[in-house]
Amino acid sequence: MFKAIGVILIILGVCSFAWGGFSYVTREKVVDLGPIEATAEKKHTVPITPLAGGIAVAAGIALLLVRKD
Repeated sequence: MFKAIGVILIILGVCSFAWGGFSYVTREKVVDLGPIEATAEKKHTVPITPLAGGIAVAAGIALLLVRKD
């Protein structure tokens, strides 16, 4: 079990170095005048710091090195 979690953490850490974050889009109502509506799409970006990626990789390596006897 530790090895699987370790591999997943390493993969997520390396991916965070590659992409540096993720973004998503929300729709926001701008004007609402009875039957007339206007919406706007707003893009939000969530950055992932390289420190978090490094911690994930280090934790994954530590879990791979842990021996369970």
